[in-house]
Amino acid sequence: MRRFGQIARLKPEHVEEYQRLHADAWPKVLEMISQCNLRNYTIFLKGRELFAYFEYIGDDYEADMEKMAADPITQEWWRHTKPCFEQHTQQIYYQDMEEIFHLE
Repeated sequence: MRRFGQIARLKPEHVEEYQRLHADAWPKVLEMISQCNLRNYTIFLKGRELFAYFEYIGDDYEADMEKMAADPITQEWWRHTKPCFEQHTQQIYYQDMEEIFHLE
C-alpha cells in the first residue's frame, strides 16, 4: 500500500462550486476511483487550499491512472472540476507531497 498527500488551490469564485460537486459526487466516478485501486480518498478544504489523502493498493499506479484518465465519465467530471483550480490554464491541479513521517 502506498499513501499519497496532495495539495492544490482553488480559484476564489469556484470554491462553492467545487464543494457542491463533491457533496454530490457522481457514482460512476466513485466506482472508477475504486476500480483504480484508490482507497480512503479524502479531500480537506481550508479557505481556497485543498489537501487530498488517499491510499493506493494496486500493483501499477501509472496504469491505473491511465485507466482513470481514459474513462469518459471521469473525463466529463474533470470538465466540471478542473476549471475550479487556480492553475487550470497551466494544467496544474493536485500536486504530490513527499511523505516524511508515518506512525501506525
